[in-house]
Amino acid sequence: MSDTLVDLPLRPLGPGFAAEVVGLNLDRASDAELAEVRAALVDRKVLFFRDQTLDDDGQVRLGRRLGELTASHPVVGGVDESHPEVYALDSADNGFADVWHTDVTFMPRPPLGSILRAVVLPPVGGDTSWADSQLAYESLSPPVRDLADRLVAVHDGNREFGYYLAQRRGGQGNVWDGEVVTRLDPVEHPVVRVHPETGRKGIFVNPGFTSHIVGVSDAESRAILDLLYAHLTKPEHVVRHRWQTGDVAMWDNRSTAHYANRDYGTQRRVMHRITLRGDRPVGPGSAR
Repeated sequence: MSDTLVDLPLRPLGPGFAAEVVGLNLDRASDAELAEVRAALVDRKVLFFRDQTLDDDGQVRLGRRLGELTASHPVVGGVDESHPEVYALDSADNGFADVWHTDVTFMPRPPLGSILRAVVLPPVGGDTSWADSQLAYESLSPPVRDLADRLVAVHDGNREFGYYLAQRRGGQGNVWDGEVVTRLDPVEHPVVRVHPETGRKGIFVNPGFTSHIVGVSDAESRAILDLLYAHLTKPEHVVRHRWQTGDVAMWDNRSTAHYANRDYGTQRRVMHRITLRGDRPVGPGSAR
């Protein structure tokens, strides 16, 4: 990329979390501008871009300039044969995300980040909220942080996607990390993730895919997870976005969780998402 410095116009949405990037056309952005976007993504964790004109081709081009794209999803196929990287979240086909989650944590290497584009919006409703997992971790009391630092959790995609893989894909998912997904074996990740670029710690469990904490009783696991979920999603850790036509959102999947409101009745909501290939989560005590 170009070494030319640019001044990326940001409108912060909180003291250290989320921002709107003002006046940048993502389809015509320079290398230097996208380098600044990439840096701002790590710093602010969620970025919003208004009045964009991206289509599926443009969304894929943008993703390839920011990193290495994954398949649309480990299990769910792409929006069409020409765009295997694009995941269509269509409310007419059970494309809901009305539970707090971090994308694809049920795989050994969850995505680095996601880029989401509004395609069809309901007249009202359908907002998306993001939680800052690093701010949430840092605002825990020290004894609870110390406990969380030592814990490992299991993430299981079967509850959400096991039936889809078996029945709708005939047991043959997509290629993820070089292998065809034929089963969703539960994986273990640290409860606290150390961000590979900044070294900051963040809560890395979510109600969508985390099943339990390793090495404690069921009752203890539920209590600890409920405590962390309630703390993660406190209003002071959350930003909420009201979608408009032409909006694009981009987030760091390593330091956030998100939730899409399902409050639009029978109206249709369609969002197209691409994801950037990530790395294996590392906890505070890892020597890797």
